[in-house]
Amino acid sequence: MKILIVIDLSEISSYVVDEAIKFAKDAAADVWLLHVGEPEPEFIGSKVDTKEMRDIHAEAFHKEHRHLQQYAKQFEEAGLKTTALLIQGETVKTILNKAKKLSADIIVMGSHKKGALSRLLLGSTSEGVLHHSDIPVMIIPVPEN
Repeated sequence: MKILIVIDLSEISSYVVDEAIKFAKDAAADVWLLHVGEPEPEFIGSKVDTKEMRDIHAEAFHKEHRHLQQYAKQFEEAGLKTTALLIQGETVKTILNKAKKLSADIIVMGSHKKGALSRLLLGSTSEGVLHHSDIPVMIIPVPEN
């Protein structure tokens, strides 16, 4: 089985990783651990392209990469073949495209407990993936606190 596990590197990621490890071990799965980073400023139309801005963006990208690698190490320590992926782009579209390219059998991700207004204004990544995916999606509900 091939599992694409999506984490956002927020406070819920540790919980999602712990639950995803249990699921992946039970399924004896190959794991791809994905974090979708913000697009480069040029992608979103920023006309400011100073060296300082590029350095700030690069440092943030490297920090996300290190954080992602720490989570990947947890999967490997649990005996799971794991590949960590850090991709920049539109979150839902990037997740769905990567799942298709990897021929993933399932997408596993957590869900923040956001209010209705937040979902209305900002949308929800987990809802977007769930509604547009051609493969099964497992949503790990994250308890409050």
